[in-house]
Amino acid sequence: MEDLQRTLAPTGLSVSTTPEKGRCLISTRNFSPGEVIITQEPYVCVPNNSSESKCDGCFKSVNLKKCSACQVPWYCGSTCQKSEWKLHRIECQALARLSKERRKSLTPSLRLMVRLYLKRKLQNERVFQTTATDNYNLVEALVDHMSDIGEKQLVLYAQMANLVNLILEWPNSNIKEIAQNFSKLACNAHTICDSELRPLGTGLYPVISIINHSCSPNAVLVFEGRRAVVRAVELIPQGTEVFITYVETAESTAARQKALKEQYFFTCSCPCCKKGVYLEVQESAILEGYRCKADKCNGFLLRDSDDKGFVCQTCGLVRSKEEILKISTDVKQMEDQASQFLSSGNYLEATIVYRNIEQLQLRLCHPFSINLMRTRESLLKILMELEDWRGALTYCRYIIPAYQRVYPEIHPLVGLQYYTCGKLAWFLGDTEDAIKSLTKAVYVLQTTHGTNTTFMRDLLVRLDEARAEAAHKL
Repeated sequence: MEDLQRTLAPTGLSVSTTPEKGRCLISTRNFSPGEVIITQEPYVCVPNNSSESKCDGCFKSVNLKKCSACQVPWYCGSTCQKSEWKLHRIECQALARLSKERRKSLTPSLRLMVRLYLKRKLQNERVFQTTATDNYNLVEALVDHMSDIGEKQLVLYAQMANLVNLILEWPNSNIKEIAQNFSKLACNAHTICDSELRPLGTGLYPVISIINHSCSPNAVLVFEGRRAVVRAVELIPQGTEVFITYVETAESTAARQKALKEQYFFTCSCPCCKKGVYLEVQESAILEGYRCKADKCNGFLLRDSDDKGFVCQTCGLVRSKEEILKISTDVKQMEDQASQFLSSGNYLEATIVYRNIEQLQLRLCHPFSINLMRTRESLLKILMELEDWRGALTYCRYIIPAYQRVYPEIHPLVGLQYYTCGKLAWFLGDTEDAIKSLTKAVYVLQTTHGTNTTFMRDLLVRLDEARAEAAHKL
């Protein structure tokens, strides 16, 4: 830890410890919005299992060739293969010993754990350099929460630990330690995403894992390739703790607290979670509850004292439980039907069903309902698959006000939604609207994604081209 403190000091950071939260990352200087706070390469990482294979070195999906010996990892070329060779050389030997069936059933979690132990071995043998921010001691310092885990999960970790031992074939493997490390991964590993937040793989970033959670964070974690980058999204004064978010924040306080308790075993006490009982009830009623029957009323509904219906807190109108139950049941049946159409690749039928769901939810849910927002997100994705660009743009515009309600002004998803709107509008010939949307995208994403990344350079080029086209038309 002393080595880590010395390494972090010149960057304006310090690791502190509190009785309530354990370790935390503290700024020792001011950080401006958009400024990089800390970056880290993964101690170990693996691409995820998906229909589209990915290169082990860069997580891209082009020009891939599989390792000829073990037939597990893919590489896009010799550069990535050489960069991974030190670690994969001994991993390959272990994987090649497995039967073909076992190799096919190798999950990313199992492979990540195998690579964790192989990396430790190679660092001990000085094949890999050990640094203050890249060493196994940092992994050992992570909290495993084994005392908080149920018996069923403990048994699963023990079974997975035995499988890792079977792959490694080391005589002195510590099964209990491997099981503890699986628990550490569950609480501390990060999903590696591309610039548009699509998941690519999983990585362990022990220093980044020191950063605690807040439902209204002052920093954001994004990835540039496999490298984790934490940027400030607001001014972080000297002496302030750095926070990112661990869970989806577009939920009610109760839903966020439930997700944090189940996966990370703590109760959040950030300002968002300490708004007071009335405001929390109001938030839940808006995000998860029902709309007023009056067309022009945006009031939220609470259950009445007789438990016979729900009363609008603005105009006093009552909706019966029977009416709400009937519509909710219809929505649930349609959602199951839509999922079946999607799994079979029948996007046209799925679109019809989701639009019917949307109409029911417009009658049932508050205008800022999370469920309505998710339905429209699904419709946007399907319409993009069907190349219905006009329809996709319509739903893109529907979603933005909901995002503005549930996310802060500077949030990657808000910026990416504006970016999608801009691209669709430009493609459809609406240059002026495209410029407005792309300008708003730049405003948000230059803070969350920086200004010197390939992703941002592409966005700025699009904006310049749209402006040039508008000037030419003028």
